[in-house]
Amino acid sequence: MSRSYRTVARAATADFVVQGSEFVGRVRPVDSVDAAESFVDAVSEEYADATHNVPAYRVRVGDGADSGGNGENAAGAGYFLREYSSDDGEPSGSAGKPALNVLTQQEIENCAVVVTRYYGGTNLGVGGLVRAYSRAVKEAVEAAGVVEERPHEGVSITVEYDDSGTVRGILESEGYEFEADYQEDVSFDVRVPLEEADAFRDRLRSATSGRADLE
Repeated sequence: MSRSYRTVARAATADFVVQGSEFVGRVRPVDSVDAAESFVDAVSEEYADATHNVPAYRVRVGDGADSGGNGENAAGAGYFLREYSSDDGEPSGSAGKPALNVLTQQEIENCAVVVTRYYGGTNLGVGGLVRAYSRAVKEAVEAAGVVEERPHEGVSITVEYDDSGTVRGILESEGYEFEADYQEDVSFDVRVPLEEADAFRDRLRSATSGRADLE
């Protein structure tokens, strides 16, 4: 799972009106299928008065896990992409698939979207719906911004106080994101790029003569 990937930089929203129907696209970066589905459920619940809440997501599922659904294996990459979409009552193929296609065409991963529609009294036809749902996702993604990400993993480090300065110096020199908790022992929770994690652990063990407790 060391391959870098494109995802949205932040949560964002885009809205517009087409022939009386209001469309609101909401996009969010996510790091798991559970997070994507929680986002979809939260939007659908909050805007339950809407005519439709159309979801789509593309999420990495790690190291040989069964992709389920309509996911696809990234050949040789050691992970699957779980892809999901639903028309949520719109004509088949007019809403969920166009929303998902925007993410696919832009090669965006670890991202979930929900497009909310309030019906305005005029039928848009399948072509009009495809254009509207695609536009809602495109504009939300544009508002969020797209960034290049590297897969990370969490590393937990516990050391005695005397070793804490050494560990903190290594973390700061590498520029890793971390949180520190100074109690009787000192704990660090660190986000480390996946391809650097083994070398990072070896460096910590060497620097502390094996005294660091790593998880």
